[in-house]
Amino acid sequence: MDATEMIRRGESENLEFKESLSLRDEIGKAISAFSNTNGGVILVGVTDVGSVIGVDIGSNTIENEAGYIKRHTDPPIFPFIKVLEADGKNIVAIEVEESSDKPVFFKKYAHKRVGKSNQRMSSSEMRRLAHEDKPKLLWDGKICNDAGLEDIDEKKVRWFLEKARFERRLEVSYDTSVIDALERLNLIKNNNLTNAAILLFGKRPQKFFLQSKLRCARYKGTTPVDFIDLRVIEGTIVDQVEDAEKFILSHIKKAAKIVGFKRLEVLEYPLNALREAIVNAICHRDYASSSDITIGIFDAGSRYQIPERCQNP
Repeated sequence: MDATEMIRRGESENLEFKESLSLRDEIGKAISAFSNTNGGVILVGVTDVGSVIGVDIGSNTIENEAGYIKRHTDPPIFPFIKVLEADGKNIVAIEVEESSDKPVFFKKYAHKRVGKSNQRMSSSEMRRLAHEDKPKLLWDGKICNDAGLEDIDEKKVRWFLEKARFERRLEVSYDTSVIDALERLNLIKNNNLTNAAILLFGKRPQKFFLQSKLRCARYKGTTPVDFIDLRVIEGTIVDQVEDAEKFILSHIKKAAKIVGFKRLEVLEYPLNALREAIVNAICHRDYASSSDITIGIFDAGSRYQIPERCQNP
């Protein structure tokens, strides 16, 4: 979502406006609060009522702000900071993800987000937060930096909605906007696309994740030495499932079986089992790892080399 739309919506539980970068203590408190709650975005150069006044951007403005935040937060926070334009003026967006290591302090104090305000946490709240057995944030739910709606393939979203309406009875109108559909599917977080949104519906997922590809090989014999056919499959994870299935079907044995008056094709492996194995390989891999998934077909059968999924990369 662009800056103008964010400003139009106004401050909320995950969006705060600050007039100037000089308000470092106030910005730091907001970073602590967002880190300890559900994450959020701070727009600097915008008044509390949503008027854009802009900020002056120097050669080291972003680096200085990032360094200040790192030095005064514990554990150190590394937010994604970028310059946006609204009403012809430069503003600074500081995107903060929910921390997996809480509580996060700013200058000796931890804060929490309550509605549109940042409140100092009590000692008991900090102890409770520190001992909560909360699951670590998964990679696919994190924000995909630099990705915008222009990177989403609307046709793929429409195809999914239509399929979900009829097969899963998802109550969603066909003319639902792309952004509303992505929000409904929890693929937008703090007004930003998640990694999962790009993997599922991106025009070019490999632009953001070079590791998001699948290697399929048909080897000669029973060892991964000499290959007969090799293909590197890219695209969305849906594309990869379909293309990997086609590759495997082109290299496994098929036989004919007569049932009644019909001739049926019998595969070396059940199609449903193949499809499930491919889906599991793609969905359960660790996308934070640079390793690829490799599906190898040998004379003795098929093997899958899948990087282990890591929940806290």
